[in-house]
Amino acid sequence: MCALTAASCAPQVPQARKDGTVDTYFGTEVPDPYRWLEDDRSEETAAWVKAENKVTSHYLSKLPMRSKLLARLTEVANYEKVGTPTLRKNGKWYFYKNNGLQNQSVLYEMDSLDGEPRVLLDPNTLSEDGTVALKGTYFSHDSRYMAYSISRSGSDWEEIYVLDLQSGKLLDDHIEWAKFSGAAWRGDGFYYSAYDAPTGSEFSGKNEVHKIYYHKIGTPQSEDVLFYSNPAEPLRFYTLTINEEETMAFLSEDGADIGNNLYVKDLVRGGDFVLMTPDMKHACYPVETSGDLIYIFTNAGAPMNRLMTADVRKPFQTNWKELIPESDCVLDGVDFVLDKIILTYSQDASTHAYICGLDGSGRTEIQLPGIGSAGFNCRKGEPWCFYSYSSFTTPGTIYSLDPESLQSTLYRSPATAFDPSILESRQVFFPSKDGTRIPMFLTYRKDIKLDGTNPVYLYGYGGFDISLPPGFSSSRIPWLEKGGVYAQVNLRGGGEYGEAWHLAGTKMQKQNVFDDFIAAAEWLIAEGWTDSNHLAIVGGSNGGLLVGACMTQRPDLYAVAIPQVGVMDMLRYHKFTIGWNWASDYGTSEDSEEMFRYLLGYSPLHNLRPGVSYPATLVTTADHDDRVVPAHSFKFAATLQECQAGPAPVLIRIDTKAGHGGGKPLAKVLEEQADIYSFIMKNVGME
Repeated sequence: MCALTAASCAPQVPQARKDGTVDTYFGTEVPDPYRWLEDDRSEETAAWVKAENKVTSHYLSKLPMRSKLLARLTEVANYEKVGTPTLRKNGKWYFYKNNGLQNQSVLYEMDSLDGEPRVLLDPNTLSEDGTVALKGTYFSHDSRYMAYSISRSGSDWEEIYVLDLQSGKLLDDHIEWAKFSGAAWRGDGFYYSAYDAPTGSEFSGKNEVHKIYYHKIGTPQSEDVLFYSNPAEPLRFYTLTINEEETMAFLSEDGADIGNNLYVKDLVRGGDFVLMTPDMKHACYPVETSGDLIYIFTNAGAPMNRLMTADVRKPFQTNWKELIPESDCVLDGVDFVLDKIILTYSQDASTHAYICGLDGSGRTEIQLPGIGSAGFNCRKGEPWCFYSYSSFTTPGTIYSLDPESLQSTLYRSPATAFDPSILESRQVFFPSKDGTRIPMFLTYRKDIKLDGTNPVYLYGYGGFDISLPPGFSSSRIPWLEKGGVYAQVNLRGGGEYGEAWHLAGTKMQKQNVFDDFIAAAEWLIAEGWTDSNHLAIVGGSNGGLLVGACMTQRPDLYAVAIPQVGVMDMLRYHKFTIGWNWASDYGTSEDSEEMFRYLLGYSPLHNLRPGVSYPATLVTTADHDDRVVPAHSFKFAATLQECQAGPAPVLIRIDTKAGHGGGKPLAKVLEEQADIYSFIMKNVGME
C-alpha cells in the first residue's frame, strides 16, 4: 500500500468484518456480508464509522489545495441572498434573507416594501451549530398565527410550533413526530400529518400508517383529534389542504403509483369527502378555487400537463373541463394574479412564462432576463407579483412584474465577490445509446482553451419526474475560475419533457438513465472537452444511484466518482423508512422474478467485482439521513474497498448531525464542498 502522505495513492482503509448473511430471491442466493452495517445503533457500526472517518479526514487534510479552496468557497458564498416578498392579510410583507454566511436564512417582516425589515424568526438562534433548520411556514388565513416546522440535524422528522403574529410571542403549542407534513389551517387550529413515535431506530425504521390530526391552538398534542388514517394501506402518504376561503378541503393520497388520488369535501354544504380521481396513475393537484370552481393541475390525459376545472358539486374526473390544454412544452407551474393566470413552461429544461385571462384567452409571453429558471410569487385578485430568476452564471435575482404592462423591474440584485461576466453557458444535444436526443448544459470560462484534457464535473439525476433546470451555485465558482467545466445533463427519468420522458427512465427502463449519462461522458471525450483521466461524475440520492451504477458498468470512463447519499442496495431499499415510496420508479425485488433480476443487474452494491480498477471514489452520507439511510453507502463503501484493485483511493465521508441534505447549515455545506472539490482536483491532476 502507498503511504498516506502520497495522497494520490489509496490509503489503508479499515477492513470491515464479513458475515454469512445470504438472502434467497426466487431461488437465487444473494450474499449480503455487510448486513450488520444496517444497524445504525450498534457499537460495531459506530466503530467502523469512526475508523473510516479517521482515514478520510487524514487523507483530505493532506490535500494541499483544500485550505485555500475552503477559503475561496467561503469568500464567494458571502453575498446577500434575498427571497421574493409576500403580502399577507395583516398588511405585512414577509421575505427570507441570508446576510451571506449565516447557516440558515432568516424570516423578516416589514410594514411596506420600502419599510424597515424586522426579524420575525431566526432559525440560527435555535441551535448553536446551525443544525436546526426551518422547513416550512404556514400562515393562518386571517394572518393571526404562523405555524412553522423545524427539523433537527437534517432529519425528515419535523416539529411544529406556532407564533402569534399580533403579539410576536411563541405559543406553547408543540407538535412532534410530524413527517412530510404542512399545517392546513381551519378555524382556530390546523391539520398536520404524522407517524406514531418510533419504537426502534428513528432514523432507519420503516415508516408506516401516515395519519392526519387536527390541533386546536392552546391545547397539548395529546388532545389532538385523529382526523384520518387508513391502516389497511400502511405504505401511503395522506395530506390535507384547505383553500384560502375555508370552503373546501382536499385530501391527497400518494405512494401506491406514480400519481395520487384526490378527494374533496365541500365545507359549506357539508357531506363526506368525495373521490375525484379514478386511480393513482396520474398527478392531480388543486392549485386554486373560485366559488364552486376548482382549478386542477394534472397530467391525466396529458403527459406534458394541463390545467382543468372542476365543480365541487360534481367533482369526478369525467366532469372536468379543460382550461389550458397540453402543449409541446411541459407545463411546470400555474400562478394567479389579479384576474389572470401565469403559466410557466419548461422548454428544453429552461423556463418560459406566459400570462392569460382566467378563461385561458389572450396569452402573452413574459420576457424573462435570459435562459434560466424563474419562479413566481403572487396571489389571485391582488396586483403584486414578484419572481426570482437565476442561471448558471446569474445568482438569484428578484424582479417585480406589473401584471398589466408585463414590465419587469429589478427589485433586489446580489453583490457578489466574484465576476460572473468571465463565465458563459451553452446547451448542447447528443444522442444516447438508442439514439434518443439528450440535452446538456455546459458552463466554463469564456477564455477556456479546449485541449481534450480539461477537467469536467459531470452532474446528473434522472428520476422521479424531477427536472434539472439552469441554476446558480457559488460552490462551482472556484472550480470554474481554475479552468474546470461544469456539465449538467438532463437524463430520462426526469421531468424535462413530460411524463413519457419520466417513464422512459423507470422500472424496466431504468438502464436508459445510465446509458444517457454514459453517452454524455463519451460525447464530452469525443468532442474534445476532456478525457477519462480528467472526468469526474457526481450525483446525489437517486443521482448517487446513477453514479454508483455508471462507475460499476464503465469504471474505465471516469477518473473520479462522487456518489452522494445514494440508493446503492436496490434489493432492500424499500425496507427502510419511506424507501417503499420509490417503488413506482424502481420496482422492488419482491414484485416478480423478472423485476428482481433487472434490479440485480444494475444495483451498484451487487455489481462491484474483485480485481477491477475503479475510479477514485469519495462516497458521502450522513448519520441522520432518514431518507436514504446511510446503510446504503456503508455497505457500498465496504464492498468497494474490498474490490478495488487499482491505486485510486476509495473513501467514505460520513457527516455527523446531518441528513439527506435539506436544511444543512452553510458551514457544513462549505466543508463538504471543500472536501469534494479538493478530492476531485487532486485525482484529476489539478494542482
